[in-house]
Amino acid sequence: MNVATSLQIPAEYAPDRSGKIARSRRMPIAVGGLALVAIAGIGWAIFGRSETAAALPPPAVVQTAHPLVRDVTEWDDYVGRFAPSKSVDIRPRVSGAITQVLFRDGDYVRQGQPLFQVDPRPYRAALAEAQADAASARAALALARSDYARVSGLTGDEAMAASEVDSRRARVRAAEAALAAAQARVSARSLDMGFTTVRAPISGRVSDRKVDAGNLVSGESGANATLLTTINAVSPIYFTFDASESLFLKAQRDKAANRAPSAVEVRLQDETEYRWKGTLDFTDNGLDARSGTIRVRASLDNAGGFLTPGMFGNMRLANGGKVRAMLVPDEAVRADQTRKVVMVVGKDGTVAGRPVDTGPLVGNLRVIRSGLRPDDAVVISNFQAVAAGAKVQAKPGRIASDIPAPSGAPARTEPVAAQATLD
Repeated sequence: MNVATSLQIPAEYAPDRSGKIARSRRMPIAVGGLALVAIAGIGWAIFGRSETAAALPPPAVVQTAHPLVRDVTEWDDYVGRFAPSKSVDIRPRVSGAITQVLFRDGDYVRQGQPLFQVDPRPYRAALAEAQADAASARAALALARSDYARVSGLTGDEAMAASEVDSRRARVRAAEAALAAAQARVSARSLDMGFTTVRAPISGRVSDRKVDAGNLVSGESGANATLLTTINAVSPIYFTFDASESLFLKAQRDKAANRAPSAVEVRLQDETEYRWKGTLDFTDNGLDARSGTIRVRASLDNAGGFLTPGMFGNMRLANGGKVRAMLVPDEAVRADQTRKVVMVVGKDGTVAGRPVDTGPLVGNLRVIRSGLRPDDAVVISNFQAVAAGAKVQAKPGRIASDIPAPSGAPARTEPVAAQATLD
């Protein structure tokens, strides 16, 4: 930059006719020009350095660690509902007035235990009448046999006409049939008499009574009979859920290979541990054409009767046994549109994003199926301060394997391998 050309030179310092400036007048001009150049240089140095310093902030400090490599058991996660292994509606077989209720609502009852008493007096009288008819038929049969025996052995002059013999033989057979009918009526009346005591057909937990003592009940056949109560068998208890076609195929192949049924574990809505154990024991005979799922059932022991039909639960099913897996903190996995990304730091301190295939959770650690190497330096802190391509100052950290899942964490909804456990 030519500073001198941009200055207005006073007249007293103008050159003479020969084009020369006096020596005494050239010195102040030179000194002024050098001063301006020096000031411009100092200003550039000051403002240029401040702008450079503002554009280059210090690198962010992050902790890095290698992925944790452990043996894990992966589980498929399902939500289902408990159901009774048996359920019976208790209805009377005979009509009449209820005279007694022989249980307390909600009791655990045994098979054959009396529950209700229907007034037995009409049925006792009907039974006595049938027994009397049977006795009369028995006496008539004895007389008919005696008459037939008296004439069947006669010969010669004492012999009777063949038609008379046949008639008496027919009366014997008719008396035998009448006796059989009378005995059948006795059996029917005996059944009715027995049905006046309504007994539990299975063992289980009884519901509340629907009819109190003093009410008339109907014993009509079928569903028209009066509902008295219900009984649910709860030991064992079933857990039903809808599963994918892949689980059905796995169950079929296990069955073909004579392998033991898959073990399941269930936790209730207010529990953090899977304390209820059972096994798969049934798959439905077809898949739902609309949803592509199939109804599957597991059987669980419930000797204490704590589990009740209708309760919801979260079930996990072992998926393929133990596998060797890499784990990173779940917070280290970022969502980048339709893929998952984990940030790693190179040897030069540059951050790079690695697309990964994620698996289930183990506590607060996420299984990484692919996309990482065991020697990668994964960012495990200060996640918001790093971006792909940025320079960072990396400090060694550690991924802990014994950190429990946060209390009150929302339920995970991954349809496959939603959980895993360390082995």
